[in-house]
Amino acid sequence: MPTSRPPSALHTRPADQDVGITRTSAYNGLSRRRDNPFHVVKWATQALDEVRRQAWNDARRSGQTKGHGYGNRLATGDARRFKGARYALWKNPDNLTDRQRDKLAWIAKTDPRLHRAYLLKEGLRYVFIAKGEAGKTALDRWLSWARRCRIPAFVRLARRITAVRDKIDATLTHRLSNALIESVNTKIRLLTRIAFGFRSAQALIALALLSVGGHRPALPGRPDPRISQ
Repeated sequence: MPTSRPPSALHTRPADQDVGITRTSAYNGLSRRRDNPFHVVKWATQALDEVRRQAWNDARRSGQTKGHGYGNRLATGDARRFKGARYALWKNPDNLTDRQRDKLAWIAKTDPRLHRAYLLKEGLRYVFIAKGEAGKTALDRWLSWARRCRIPAFVRLARRITAVRDKIDATLTHRLSNALIESVNTKIRLLTRIAFGFRSAQALIALALLSVGGHRPALPGRPDPRISQ
């Protein structure tokens, strides 16, 4: 005869799953209204890196490699410099070192196509710096440039951005993003990992309030934290 289980045991699920459903629902609702600038610029960075890898592979195919053990080839010359230019292309201009600026100057002379892809990435980043109507105007100009740039990765990116243009416009108008929500979600997931799970959703919610919610209850034998010293 099968062992009966209490009704509560039949319908329980992990506490972090309950809280995760609530977080995900809130996140999806916000995502429908606006797009995170970080994600959009990340798309541009990925497109830029695709162009860099193409330049690197073209240099390797032209013979700019040398043998390094059985069946291995190392990049030399331009191929090596393209490979080492990854972070110089990724970083914001204000954060570049002198050496990285020299790499960008070399790319501008050696591979105008890759340099144009870099300028496209920076142009899209400027859209979110300008914000508001200025940002929308800059985005119109950027889309026109990207559509006729003859770089497949950025032509595809222009189509992708056009598909979510309403969300990006909402971000530029209201100057809001999902960054804060994502940050809180990450911290709550970290709490769950550190605790190896929770018995109830209430326990996780209580710890989240203490950790990221600014909740400071009065403890026995200690001064009330809400009273200024």
